[in-house]
Amino acid sequence: MFVEVRRALPAGRERFGFRLVHFSVQRDPLHLLAEAENRRALSRGVQGLAVRVARAVNRRLRRRGRVFADRYHARALKTPRAARWALRYVLLNVRKHEPGAVPSGFVDGCSSAAWFNGFARVRYALDSPVVAPRTWLLTVGQERAGPFDVDDMPGGP
Repeated sequence: MFVEVRRALPAGRERFGFRLVHFSVQRDPLHLLAEAENRRALSRGVQGLAVRVARAVNRRLRRRGRVFADRYHARALKTPRAARWALRYVLLNVRKHEPGAVPSGFVDGCSSAAWFNGFARVRYALDSPVVAPRTWLLTVGQERAGPFDVDDMPGGP
């Protein structure tokens, strides 16, 4: 199923003033870290991604109907520390849900972690389903909060 979701993301990663910066696909939730010019851009961008992902999921399952609830939870990040915590949460989410089952140095293949250049020891340059951040907060600001490692646990120090 992830392959279908992953294929749907690039088409909606940068539209309507919305930019998909990072993602994590879990069993139920889809965590997104995005930049948007305003609330309307965020709403239209998330809606566009949701439609693309729902079509891909329904096509894979050979079914019709809703995949997502009508609402989503959005939280504006206002500080470098908040940006760092959000990045850790999204990129390292598999460590939170499967502690002990994830080997050291593992980069979650169901997230955009492979395209994040801010890890303390890992650098990847591959064909990306996400776009590079443009805001100060997600470029310079989050780095001021210090690096984090692929083996960190979301919610940890």
